[in-house]
Amino acid sequence: MTFCLFRIQSFPKLWKSNSYLPLGPRHSYLCLFMADSCGIRKQPRWFSLKTISSQNTKATNLVANSRYLRKYNGNDNQVPSDSLHFFSAGAAKKRSQMNSQSKDHDLPPVRNTIQLPTQPLNSEEWDKLKADFKGRSFESWIISQMAHDRSPVDVAKSLLAWVAAKNNGIVAYDLLVKYLHLCVIHKQTSEVIDVYEIMKARYKILDSGGYTLLIRGLIQSDRWKEAFLLLEDLKKVMTPSRKNYDDCIQGALLHQDVNTAWNLYQELLGHNIIPMLETLKAFFDFGKDIKDDNYSNKLLDILLYLRNNQLYPGESFAHSIKTWFESGQCSGCGKTIESIQLSPEDYEFLKGRIMRDVIDGGDQYRKTTPQELKRFENFVKSCPPFDIVIDGLNVAKMFPKARESKLLLNVVSQLAKQNLRLLVLGRKHMLRKSSQWRKDEMEEVQKQARCFFADNISKDDPFLLYATLHSGNHCKFITNDLMRDHKACLPDANTQRLFFKWQQGHQLAIINGFPGSKLTFQHILSYDTVVQTTGDSWHIPYDEDLVERYSYEVPTKWLCLHRKT
Repeated sequence: MTFCLFRIQSFPKLWKSNSYLPLGPRHSYLCLFMADSCGIRKQPRWFSLKTISSQNTKATNLVANSRYLRKYNGNDNQVPSDSLHFFSAGAAKKRSQMNSQSKDHDLPPVRNTIQLPTQPLNSEEWDKLKADFKGRSFESWIISQMAHDRSPVDVAKSLLAWVAAKNNGIVAYDLLVKYLHLCVIHKQTSEVIDVYEIMKARYKILDSGGYTLLIRGLIQSDRWKEAFLLLEDLKKVMTPSRKNYDDCIQGALLHQDVNTAWNLYQELLGHNIIPMLETLKAFFDFGKDIKDDNYSNKLLDILLYLRNNQLYPGESFAHSIKTWFESGQCSGCGKTIESIQLSPEDYEFLKGRIMRDVIDGGDQYRKTTPQELKRFENFVKSCPPFDIVIDGLNVAKMFPKARESKLLLNVVSQLAKQNLRLLVLGRKHMLRKSSQWRKDEMEEVQKQARCFFADNISKDDPFLLYATLHSGNHCKFITNDLMRDHKACLPDANTQRLFFKWQQGHQLAIINGFPGSKLTFQHILSYDTVVQTTGDSWHIPYDEDLVERYSYEVPTKWLCLHRKT
């Protein structure tokens, strides 16, 4: 897959040293070859981003066109799909398959027949399990198996409690590290912090695995800055890995510490370490809502780095680049359109008003209690920021023909595969076994997401608003509820407009989430649908004749006006 950026005159440094290219200044372009993981008909896919006007300094009026380019020979016949160029992606694997020969394989090692526990055990039960074990190091073996199988953290914790009881409160370092690995997998930040405190008190220096796990676990917590201290400790004994830098950079961006993220990136390059593509993608994902020339120039430097080091972004990364280039641009004139994202000042103002007028001063106590709301507030504060908050009951009822627990599990599972931190809000009746709520499916939901189940009479909306706003401006929420009642609780038109703008930029609506199908969402607009001007131009959204628009909807047509000079 290739991105071609045509007539972008604000990128001179991207081709300053490329005089050998037969291109004029009005036809300059940058090509990014992208690995296409779809494997559709083995045809290269092209995205071309081209501009009509050169007014904007970033990438004006970028129009994305996607098409498949077919390969033909001299007789206009399509090249056979198995005729791959020697250096084409997938060619080596195909040659390997063609040349593979059957070989004798060693017999697999005999596995221990002990079944891993699924519930915490007491001392007597652990003693019995160890007596049945046929091997030398029961504790090390079973904690390794738990980490491999992603066993529940509370089961592993009962193992460590049993070990500590037998050894005067001491747990061996290797057991702590493997338990820490399990906590990081399940994103149990409170347990990560407990292990961190133990290690900090007991050991002056750790091995690279211990540092790596602690950095990865702490960076997602409210003690994220201590991960940078661990990175400094690691530097005293060795050069950190690119994964260590990736964890710290992504954590810094998650917590809006942009300067630290860029400083760590420059430090990584200074060590001649090639950054992970996920690291570079994180900068583009963060930058799509930032209108800052300095930040944009740094992203252009990343593109140049990809070129100079012959690095190829994957499909997800390429789409992040595409989204950044297209964000907030008028397709008619290339002028920047006002972003749908609130400024930090507006966000904090809106957050305070919603907390005061909707959550604390609204009518939610008619259907919940102050005690339950306080319990939820403490729960949210104990968790790291969420990426997506899900109205579990609302999502589960989107497709009436599907079993509700199965539908909710399908949505949660597909989001969890994207390594997103999820919160599912529900009600206690969802945990009771019934025809619509299977216990095993709800247990799987709780493994893949943090969950909070309120009383059956409680309303979900105040909890959803609180968790989303508390997690930060990056957090999105999923529900089909339009929240018009909560908007009406806000005292003035300006605050209501800010709420609607925030809602448009953060509410995800599921188009297709039926079990067995790919989860798809309605596209979130990157720009604000209001009348806008830049002095010499006007952009005016307008209603089409014969198209009925409700009060919670916005026009889809724009009038683009320019003053002639």
